[in-house]
Amino acid sequence: MTAEPAEPVEPGVHGTPPPAGFAGQTVVVIGASAGIGYETARQVRAAGGDVVLVGRNLERLEKAARELRPVGTAAFDATDTGRLTQFFHDLPGPVDHVLLTAGNPAYMPLDEMDIAEATSAFAQRLSMALGVALGARDKVRPGGTLLFIGGTGGRRPDVGLSVVAAMTAALPALTANLALELAPIRANLIAPGFVDTPLSASLLGDRLEARRAELRATLPIRRVVVPADVAALALHIMGNEALTGATYDIDGGQQLLPG
Repeated sequence: MTAEPAEPVEPGVHGTPPPAGFAGQTVVVIGASAGIGYETARQVRAAGGDVVLVGRNLERLEKAARELRPVGTAAFDATDTGRLTQFFHDLPGPVDHVLLTAGNPAYMPLDEMDIAEATSAFAQRLSMALGVALGARDKVRPGGTLLFIGGTGGRRPDVGLSVVAAMTAALPALTANLALELAPIRANLIAPGFVDTPLSASLLGDRLEARRAELRATLPIRRVVVPADVAALALHIMGNEALTGATYDIDGGQQLLPG
């Protein structure tokens, strides 16, 4: 892990203004080079906190580091649990919070499914969460939090969602149990619906604009959820020490719509 002195980052124009109160705190963001991870790190910096950025793409990670001026960076794939364990071991001191955003949804219709690929996709997401829990338990201060990012998309059965649905069901149960086993460290889960991120763009391709238009027309909030919305929730959960063991949905009312 590389480290350098951090300087404050001014609040930007990316959405919801960040709350105050992170001065003197350090947040590890795994999956920090884009989307929700990057925006959460940006809001932490704007609120006076320090960040350690982790990402598997070195070029994107270095770009994020130039913009956010973290106290440390590490480039590796978080599905490599051995490397994940070593990362936490090498952290020079205690941290206050850890956010895990890494991982992609595995959409696999049964008639196209490769069982080894499906098993691997589920195991990788589970092992990342458990790897963070095991690695961070001796590094996160009492009252700090492990914060995982899940989703709501697998709650309604549909073709191709078997693996996603299984993970969607598993993460809240895992989070609740970790909240007991790691106490007084807290564990919480954020479950977004559609969020307008580079990952969403890569998954939808030329269908992205149509999906945005559909959501603007149908969501009760009449706009698309963006990374700044999720990051603002993440900072609130980190800052509120009464919150643990829970799942927090953020989808603009998407689950209220007919299937």
